[in-house]
Amino acid sequence: MKGLVHIIRELAKSIREYKKLSIITPILISLEVVIECIIPFITATLVNQIKGGCDLNTIIKYGIILVIMAFLSLAFGGIAGTTSATAACGFAKNLRKDMFYSIQDYSFENIDRFMTSSLITRMTTDVTNVQNAYMMLIRVAVRSPLMLIFAFVMAFVMGGRMAWIFLVVVPILATGLGIIIFKAFPLFKKVFKKYDALNKSIQENIKGMRVVKSFVREDYEQRKFEEAAEDVCADFTRAERILAFNGPLMQFCMYVVMVFVLSFGSYTIITSRGLDFDIGQFSAILTYNFMILMSLMMLSMVFVMITLAAESAKRIVEVLNEKSTLTNPENPVYEVADGSISFENVSFKYSEKAERMVLSNINLNIRSGETIGIIGGTGASKSSLIQLIPRLYDATEGVVKVGGIDVRNYDLTALRNQVAVVLQKNILFSGTIKENLRWGNKDATDEELIEACKLACADEFINQFPKGYDTYVEQGGANLSGGQKQRLCIARALLKKPKILILDDSTSAVDTKTDAKIRKAFREYIPQTTKIIIAQRTASVEDADRIIVMDGGYINGIGTHKQLLAENAIYQEIYYSQNKAGDQSEG
Repeated sequence: MKGLVHIIRELAKSIREYKKLSIITPILISLEVVIECIIPFITATLVNQIKGGCDLNTIIKYGIILVIMAFLSLAFGGIAGTTSATAACGFAKNLRKDMFYSIQDYSFENIDRFMTSSLITRMTTDVTNVQNAYMMLIRVAVRSPLMLIFAFVMAFVMGGRMAWIFLVVVPILATGLGIIIFKAFPLFKKVFKKYDALNKSIQENIKGMRVVKSFVREDYEQRKFEEAAEDVCADFTRAERILAFNGPLMQFCMYVVMVFVLSFGSYTIITSRGLDFDIGQFSAILTYNFMILMSLMMLSMVFVMITLAAESAKRIVEVLNEKSTLTNPENPVYEVADGSISFENVSFKYSEKAERMVLSNINLNIRSGETIGIIGGTGASKSSLIQLIPRLYDATEGVVKVGGIDVRNYDLTALRNQVAVVLQKNILFSGTIKENLRWGNKDATDEELIEACKLACADEFINQFPKGYDTYVEQGGANLSGGQKQRLCIARALLKKPKILILDDSTSAVDTKTDAKIRKAFREYIPQTTKIIIAQRTASVEDADRIIVMDGGYINGIGTHKQLLAENAIYQEIYYSQNKAGDQSEG
């Protein structure tokens, strides 16, 4: 119960500007219900008046009243439908926005806890389920109980002891619904996890489409998707089978009441000759009978929707309540003095549950403006090392300093604005080349864009496009080559004018000549910026001030190209494997 209250409170925060509509809807629904429950009473009165031999004026008067009430009921119901739809859609919009903003604040560690496919499911399918449940709650879940109560009262007023049949049927129906929900809920909880796995399969297949086709693995991917889809279908089928009992149960209760009212009502009318129970009352109680049973049926639908949405709501709140593991200190530092970097007895692992450290006992001092190369085999933890500098992760042990200050003492935005990281697989977004470049600096002038592209050797291919810098980039840079994307990403990072520039194997897709031109431009045009170059090939780091050799999370050696070539076995092995017989390959 405590967990349910917490979930409701968290979701309610997203209603915001739609509170008024959410309150108006139940009021309108209440007015509609009251009018609908009065109409059978007036109709019964009219039937009795006609039976008693009333004149035409009386019939017209009652007819006008009934038409007006029907019109008002229709108007209140129609307006309520509009307000409930607006409130529910607005609530869903706010919910998605709140989730998206929450995700933007996540650290990499937080993101590691959720699969991308799971986050997408939560922001789409789960929010849609909660949206539908919310619309039913402010409309149907108000209308059905009110209709049930009013119709129940009116049935007693009009039918007397005959209305006791409802007190027998309702507990039977409630018990049946309770059993159905109890059985179905665990299945819905289970199926959403499988939804995540299904979406993950789709995401992997689309992202890796080139690999799938090059290895002719379409059949394998199709079988894998079919298995995941069948798994989801099987669980949903089991849940739907259980929920399907809802209909027959409702029909059974409805027919029991119908048979009782028709038989007992007809018998009473005939035996009492209309004195104890007349035709007007009979018609009214039949109408109230349908109202009560329809209300119960709608309530059962609400319960089904809430059952489905309950797990979705829980998954949404998990995203909203996830707090970033990286936060600003109480009095953060907003100025980064220079690009100096210091690692003091730093060890790091990605998870508290991890058995071993990814980085162990790292001690390193980098002067501002220095060019540092980092090299090592696959799994040497090169990327893990540089991710601690802009505080994408916090060191598990030890201290990382930038500009002489512990990175944990900086304002996160201020620190990351001064540390630009270019990854091997950096992402470009849909839009023009100019729009993508201005991610680095939204206020950059056209001249600054051109200068950054010249430094990154990107102007060479941009000027060959008919539209130049206004060329449209497809999603993910699909219409650009790997080398072109990398150079644009380097230019984008340079526009930040950072004190520290980190290239994480980000020239792997360019030729050695272009790689050399980019490094030469860095030396000449941004000498004050600290440059850290992670590379697989020694040619990319030969002219660095110092080269760090990583091995298994440890620093194996530090020195210039000549020093390491003379003294470090790992560096020697990498160098000679790439430069056999003096012919340098691109590795």
